[in-house]
Amino acid sequence: MSEGSALPVLVIGAGPVGLAAAARLTEHGLAVLVLEAGPQAGTAVRAWGHVRLFSTWAELVDPAAEKLLTPAGWTRPEPTAYPTGADWAELYLQPLADALGQKVRYNTTVTGVARAGRDRVVDSDRDTQPFTVHVTGADGTEGRFTASAVIDASGTWSTPSPLGADGLPAIGEKTHAARISYRVPDLKNPAVRARYAGRRTAVVGSGASAFTALATLADLAKQESGTHAVWVLRRGITGSTFGGGSADQLPARGALGQAAKSAVDNGHASALTGFRTAAVEQTGDKLALVSEDGHRAEDLDEIIVLTGLRPDLSFLSELRLGLDERLQAPTALAPLIDPNQHSCGTVYPHGVNELSHPEQGVHLVGMKSYGRAPTFLAMTGYEQVRSIAAHLAGDHEAATRVELTLPETGVCGGAGLFDQPAAQPDADTGCCSAPAAPQFITVGGDSGASAAANAVTA
Repeated sequence: MSEGSALPVLVIGAGPVGLAAAARLTEHGLAVLVLEAGPQAGTAVRAWGHVRLFSTWAELVDPAAEKLLTPAGWTRPEPTAYPTGADWAELYLQPLADALGQKVRYNTTVTGVARAGRDRVVDSDRDTQPFTVHVTGADGTEGRFTASAVIDASGTWSTPSPLGADGLPAIGEKTHAARISYRVPDLKNPAVRARYAGRRTAVVGSGASAFTALATLADLAKQESGTHAVWVLRRGITGSTFGGGSADQLPARGALGQAAKSAVDNGHASALTGFRTAAVEQTGDKLALVSEDGHRAEDLDEIIVLTGLRPDLSFLSELRLGLDERLQAPTALAPLIDPNQHSCGTVYPHGVNELSHPEQGVHLVGMKSYGRAPTFLAMTGYEQVRSIAAHLAGDHEAATRVELTLPETGVCGGAGLFDQPAAQPDADTGCCSAPAAPQFITVGGDSGASAAANAVTA
């Protein structure tokens, strides 16, 4: 692979934030090269294309990208509409990548990033060396690019967190992999619909992706008898479990949480709280989840694990990154996004100062910059790359300026309802904190074990 005389800024990933970075760099007149592992723009977004976002088009289009698209005859979608992932990819991401032209290369997987001629141990002249980026093509051909800076916008989609409550795969998770999914099911796909119709499915997780899965399975339960979801939560259910409700400044996100609540209220799902999974076991043709304290959730046919995502840092091992030991996010950013303290509305807009590392010229952006924190919004990523591009162009005043106001309240991460907005009742769930032992509960009602509690045994 040839190298030009002027070294580009290399962007890893042709997703929403990676392409926005390329648009911003182009706006500043900097050379840029985007490497995408998939065959087209937004490969990861397309993988969840059936899911509707809880952000509107007004919050999903980067201003610099729009400036690049408009001369090509692109028409911005209705600002108040909520696109699906497929809409986002087809109507925005692919046209943006096309407008960038030869600056985007597909079927190119980054396998390593380092300083030219320097492993991570060597200090001598380190900061004066360009970056080398090792890649593999779809046919297995290996190559190497040289870059002046690297912006890693590869996301976290490819590395979902496992079922085990200790952060490792539960015992038996790999053995029973054929009956475990880590994605929100697409029930418009006949094969996927058949997998869950009339079945009892555990949904493990407490974020918006889990809400979406619960709402989807509840819709299926209305059509296919015997369909039931067991919502497995590691903690209890409180008034904030379902997000901001009608107070949420992203209404579709609030409606999504209420749809999950309705799934439990209407008997299409049972909420199992205080359950930290240690193992998956099989009894006959059924599966069981076993908690750390020996309790069991029995008679399961399928398991959907939506316990979050985590960054793949393996190809950055020769770089000197400053990452928080808990979140795996940049150390200056981590306190701002700690999910124990923050929702997306309380995350202060941030840029190059929070996203820099001991290895100058390297920036992790987008979902990957958040490490294991789930509170990310596209608007945050666009602000990140606006600041970084300005910094790389030498405009330090613009790099430190804040140009974003985020919506308040709610719980972020994941996406919105599939087809129609749900009614938005008050956010108060009237519920309870975690019991001493795992229990099935009825949301909004008595916190004692329901009739389904006989599925949980010591």
